[in-house]
Amino acid sequence: MRLKGMLTAVALTLLGTVAVNSAANAQEDPGPAAYQKALQGKRVVLVPMAMGFDLAQGWAAYLKREVEGWGGTFETRDPNWDTSAGAQAITDLISGSQKPDVLVVHSPDLNSYSKLLKKAQKDGIYVVLVDNPMNYPADAFVGSDWDRLGQLEAEAAVKGCGENSSKKIGLVQGDAANASSIYQYNGIMKVLEKHPDFKVVAKPFSNWDPTTSRNVTTTMLQQNPDICAIIDFWDGDATGASAAIHDAKLDGKVFLVTTGGGEMVDCKALEDGTFGAVVMTDLANQSRDMNAIIKFLLQSGQPAGTSKTYIYTLEKATTKADLKPSTCWDVKALQAGQY
Repeated sequence: MRLKGMLTAVALTLLGTVAVNSAANAQEDPGPAAYQKALQGKRVVLVPMAMGFDLAQGWAAYLKREVEGWGGTFETRDPNWDTSAGAQAITDLISGSQKPDVLVVHSPDLNSYSKLLKKAQKDGIYVVLVDNPMNYPADAFVGSDWDRLGQLEAEAAVKGCGENSSKKIGLVQGDAANASSIYQYNGIMKVLEKHPDFKVVAKPFSNWDPTTSRNVTTTMLQQNPDICAIIDFWDGDATGASAAIHDAKLDGKVFLVTTGGGEMVDCKALEDGTFGAVVMTDLANQSRDMNAIIKFLLQSGQPAGTSKTYIYTLEKATTKADLKPSTCWDVKALQAGQY
């Protein structure tokens, strides 16, 4: 009787286990359905300052793959460096019959788009700022901490000059209205305050134009031929500064520091000595952050304009000694889906 009772208990236990597992198997994971319901068919539009440079092309390639991957639609607009054209593109988008659900905006300055983006949020459109912050509370900002980025550049310039140098540094700033230029300058000066023997001997603006950068750098080097480092605020126009250094026959004597998207052109410039150091954007992780916050906002249920989130990209100053095969990305390979 005792053995029979034990066998009966085991059998009942097994039956209970089977019943529980069957019930669990019968339940569906609610996540995928909720995810699809919130995201399917949502429209995301990127409005960069221009589509004709590597970083915007990289963001677009990543976002297109991700957004279409979760069932949304992705588009871009190209203001081609024209703030008025950018404002018109945003106006057309938010006044159209089919409004976007999310606007991803690379602002040219702190204020120009503020009223338009507030209207977008009022109409229920989430606004994500990328790379350039504004004096405006977007639903999210994803990009560089430009103050910290400037500090990284200044630290690289001080190291590139060395203790036995002239300790004269030149700056080629972007413009007086763009947040990336303003905050980058602030960060540079914070570091140089800790190195009072280093002096900024010139700080002209290039307006993000390589020809202007070349011209102002030429003048800078004529007036200060013993400059040991120049910080140009963007790799796009640092090509102009590097040409001026070459024209002045100062290759290898002026340590050129800049910041850029980390496309292959940056690695080539480090490899051949054109650039001494580049603070690179981690494009893959920055794009992943954008996609993640877009998906969060669309699932959150919170009205547009009711929260603020800042997601800063981890960055560092890269030199020739740091280069690895995976350091830079190739825009053509990315667009071809090879990443």
